[in-house]
Amino acid sequence: MQALTGLAPLVAFFVTYRLRGLYVATAVLMAAMVALLALDWLRQRRVPPLHALSAMLVLILGAATLLLHNRLFIQWKPTLLFWAVSGAFIASFWIGERTLTQRLLGAALEERLQVGEPLWRRLNLWSAAFYAALGALNLAVAHYASERAWVNFKMFGLTLLTFVFVALQVLWLSTRPQTLRAEPGTPHG
Repeated sequence: MQALTGLAPLVAFFVTYRLRGLYVATAVLMAAMVALLALDWLRQRRVPPLHALSAMLVLILGAATLLLHNRLFIQWKPTLLFWAVSGAFIASFWIGERTLTQRLLGAALEERLQVGEPLWRRLNLWSAAFYAALGALNLAVAHYASERAWVNFKMFGLTLLTFVFVALQVLWLSTRPQTLRAEPGTPHG
């Protein structure tokens, strides 16, 4: 549910772009991000860090886009977000007891799989590289493609690539011979 709620501002941006153009879509995105933060707070009494970072970037870069009438600012937002996420994956090698990948995927997989530390660390490194590359890819599309192509890429390409990457991680983990399959009813070690 939270993932779908998190996509609502992107959908609002995309639909508004189709109807009214980039600048109105940017304003709608800014309002939708504020609404998302309010919804997060009302539902959970906290704001997920990724939503807070994304909202901050949207508000700053969206304001620059509107004030300076320059689309490049809002086009940089996915890149800055992905590079920050990549940096968080890298930092998690040294900060905290578990890597960021283990924190994100571990809760969903612990019931089915017990994954050793070396595999989590490898996946964490792949995640850092993936998000760094995704940020660079966004820059390339924003720079070399039309505005319309970039909006489509932002809506469908970035979303699909992220989904496929996470699905491939889960698939890869489930096929590793080193991954211990947890038996129902047995304690995890």
